Amino acid sequence: QVQLVESGGGLVQAGGSLRLSCAASGRTFNSYSAGWFRQAPGKEREFVAAIEWRTFSTYYADSVKGRFTISRDSAKNTVYLQMNSLKREDAAVYYCAAGGGIGRMMADVEADYWGQGTQVTVSS
Repeated sequence: QVQLVESGGGLVQAGGSLRLSCAASGRTFNSYSAGWFRQAPGKEREFVAAIEWRTFSTYYADSVKGRFTISRDSAKNTVYLQMNSLKREDAAVYYCAAGGGIGRMMADVEADYWGQGTQVTVSS
């Protein structure tokens, strides 16, 4: 069993930065790929970024490429999402997810576990 707790969300001005954290409990977390997804009001949840557990390869949605960076600290059982140059359209609830399958965690159906979400608000 893996439990995920996100933190780091908040209000930021457009152009600013935030770093989200996803702290995991469970001995096997480091053998799970992890991803960040987001859901804005009235929209479907969408993929943001993912990191594979074995290779640490990273993947990004086109909309965040070059601005967001996903990373993980295995010793701390934590996955991070550094978000720079934030835009108003980045505002959403951000969810951390972990999956133990062979997928890249780029689709929410690959997730075995979800965090509760953290709100990111971007003001103009």
